Amino acid sequence: MKTKAVLGQAEVAAILAAARTEAQNNGWAVTIAVADDGGHLLGLERLDGCAPVASYIATEKARSAAIGRRETKGYEDMVNGGRNAFLSAPVVCSLEGGVPVVVDGQVIGSVGVSGVTAVQDAQVAKAGVAAVGN
Repeated sequence: MKTKAVLGQAEVAAILAAARTEAQNNGWAVTIAVADDGGHLLGLERLDGCAPVASYIATEKARSAAIGRRETKGYEDMVNGGRNAFLSAPVVCSLEGGVPVVVDGQVIGSVGVSGVTAVQDAQVAKAGVAAVGN
């Protein structure tokens, strides 16, 4: 039987804190979502001034990165590269800003961020991921 790490509440708190720090250091109002390896929400934080819709988008980015086992930028790149049919793919968010958490080669969860530009969302998500994995 295989074993793998899992995200516990201590790791979720560390991810949220690291991502929050990155966002606040840059003056960005974002929402940060942390999901388990099945894309189920473990933690969510919407910073002051962030639009409410970002909570939904960040959650979807996290879910897509977890179940797709890849950064959501890859999906966005496919659409921007002309694979418009990919827009109709079920349960996949095609916006940059979702990043999987990888420990010992296994995806154990993900971080999704929404609220600023796509590249900035990804920067915040990667700062959160760096607190525990990859």
